[in-house]
Amino acid sequence: MYFYGMRKIVIGIVIAFVVSFVIKKCTEGSADKTVVREHSALIQKQINNVGKLIVTEGYFSDAYSYKNSKALFANLTSDKQALVIVNAEVTVAYDLSKIEYEIDSINKVLKIKSIPKEELKIYPNLEYYDVESGYLNAFNHDDYNKIKEIVTTRITKKIEASNLRINAKNRLVSELSKFYILTNSLGWTLQYNDSKIDTPDRLEILKL
Repeated sequence: MYFYGMRKIVIGIVIAFVVSFVIKKCTEGSADKTVVREHSALIQKQINNVGKLIVTEGYFSDAYSYKNSKALFANLTSDKQALVIVNAEVTVAYDLSKIEYEIDSINKVLKIKSIPKEELKIYPNLEYYDVESGYLNAFNHDDYNKIKEIVTTRITKKIEASNLRINAKNRLVSELSKFYILTNSLGWTLQYNDSKIDTPDRLEILKL
């Protein structure tokens, strides 16, 4: 009877241990899944917060002398000209609501697949001085359209020679660095296409 009683006690202890182990593993698994879901929600929230329009502004000035000659007959021409002063507001924008991404909660990876291209907009303000129209060669709608096209091209060249685009891309990287800070703090991995972003310096590859 003593042996039988001890056997029951041992079996009871073993069963209790097994049940306790199973419950512990199930509880740990459930806790891990809960944490992953919470992390995924935090990352999704950060993406939503960053998903906005960031705009970098610049201002450029230029002076352009417009001239046009119209042949009349023989060696005679009719000339028209004007001095154009241009003050332009320029914006470089990134619509971050268009970011394409994937949250891989199984492998704990945030994958940025695509970043929207920059949107460059020029708002020129033209002032005309010393406008002179020639005989049978008056200023018309085509002249003003041509002048606007020319000054826009000139302003674009000034933009390319400036730091406006660089400043805009720096702001872009600054916004996207929030993804790295969050994923790194949660023990997740940030990727851009197939490249792993394992240090803040690696964010430079986002300057596309």
